Order: sequence, then C-alpha cells, then structure tokens
Amino acid sequence: MRREALEELLGEGMSQAEISRSLGLSRGRISQLLAGGPPPERLFWGDDDITVAIGGKLEAGKAQPGRVVALEDFGTFAELSELLQALQLDATHEVIPASGMVQLNRPNLVVICGPRLSPLLAQVAESDPFLRFAEDQHGWHIVDRQADEVYRSPAPVHSDVAYFGRLPRLDGRGTFLYMAGIHAPGPAGIVHYLTNELSAVYREVGLRRFSTLIESRFDPATHRVVSSRRITPLYQHDGG
Repeated sequence: MRREALEELLGEGMSQAEISRSLGLSRGRISQLLAGGPPPERLFWGDDDITVAIGGKLEAGKAQPGRVVALEDFGTFAELSELLQALQLDATHEVIPASGMVQLNRPNLVVICGPRLSPLLAQVAESDPFLRFAEDQHGWHIVDRQADEVYRSPAPVHSDVAYFGRLPRLDGRGTFLYMAGIHAPGPAGIVHYLTNELSAVYREVGLRRFSTLIESRFDPATHRVVSSRRITPLYQHDGG
C-alpha cells in the first residue's frame, strides 16, 4: 500500500526529492520503498493468502459417487498459484460440493465454477448489470446487455469465452473474484490474460466491482492456452 501511494504521487508529477521532503524521509528510503515488496496490484487478489473454490460434481455411473473436478480446473488452479506466488501470496484450494453451495462470506476468495454447477453462483452473477449467463437450445452462452451482443464458444475452433468479475458477497460486507467459462477451459484463459495484464486491470478497476469477458485459444494437442484477449470493456458496476 505504501508503494502504491508513492507511485501515485510520482504519477501526479512529484519527484522523489519532493516526496522525500514532504514525508520527512531520505531519498534513499523512498527509493527503497519503491523497489521493495510486492507490486501494488497484489491487492487485487486480497491482503492475505487466497482460497480458491473449484466447482465439483458427482461421479457418473457409480452407486456411491464421489466428488470430481474437471482436469482443466485443476490446471487453472496450478497456473493461478504460480501467478499468486510471484506476488508473494500462497493459495489453497477446496472443492465445492455437488449441491453448488459455497461459503462466499469470507475474504480473499476466488471461485472457479460455472453457473450450471452452482445455482447459488448463478443467482449471485445475476446481480451483474452488464453481463449474464444464459442457456437456450444451442447451449450455454454469455449475453452482453450493454452492447446487445451474444458470445458463444466457437466450434470447432479450440477456444472459449469466460466471464471474470468481482461480485458481492451475500452478507454485503465484501466481494469475491469469480471465473467461469462457457466450457471448462475458459478460466485458464483468464489466468493467462492476467499474467500479462494484471497491473493494467488493477489500475483501471482497483478493488471495485467489475466484470468482463476473456476469449482464449488453446493448443489442441496440449490443451494449454496460447493466446488470450479481453473482448468487452471492464464494466464497473459501481459507476466508476
């Protein structure tokens, strides 16, 4: 937070010498604060270690089915963990029950789960005034209410469209980050995008509520993301 405040002052045109005089600190200490510690965009995720809740479903065809998670979601968690470690944050994961009920009222939470697996998350996502999931005879898709556009996962191209946003907790005392693709590979595209663009996203939305769509393409042999891009604005829900 100190580093972010100093960078904001520099962005407003103050020199390090002027900041030094104003704060009563040496120029060496100002340089040390600017160079040390994690970057300001670390706060985008939270102020402590991160919990990643991953959607689960019951095994098919078994008398006593257990909970299973899509392989793509575990891959997304691994890649997200690497991104967070670079920001000096640790991440742990938990599997959301097949009922789709997840405890949203806690800090530093990221949820990776499509609305099909969790009616609770589907209802929370309905609070988004700009983007929404929908289903018709052709399958799941995402509607941009602002631009009156419909986004579907292209086929047979190896790509997906995913929703990414900061949504309100049910207790009204905070928010959580939500990732959901039209298909399972989509959230990996979000992490790929943020690996390169997190700083810019944080500068634009900070800790405010927002949502956007990320389109990504995958190598058909390895299923790894090869490209990602944002295809809608960073819609800010609070009018920012």
